[in-house]
Amino acid sequence: MKDKRYRSIIKTISWRVTGTIDTFLVSWLVTGRIGLAASISMVEVFTKLLLYYLHERLWNRIKIGQEKIEPDYQI
Repeated sequence: MKDKRYRSIIKTISWRVTGTIDTFLVSWLVTGRIGLAASISMVEVFTKLLLYYLHERLWNRIKIGQEKIEPDYQI
């Protein structure tokens, strides 16, 4: 079974929202500055969107742990 590209894109976006919220909160806690935390989060969101998408597509090509499902046709 192979995931379609749009599924990877949707998963990428949902994961990045979660990750960016985490980055913002950690940055805010460490620096104590909301503006700096927001700046860090905005830069990070774009780089990690690309990295996650490429990672997801690469793993879609790796066959480790995948099984091919054969339809059970009765004739």
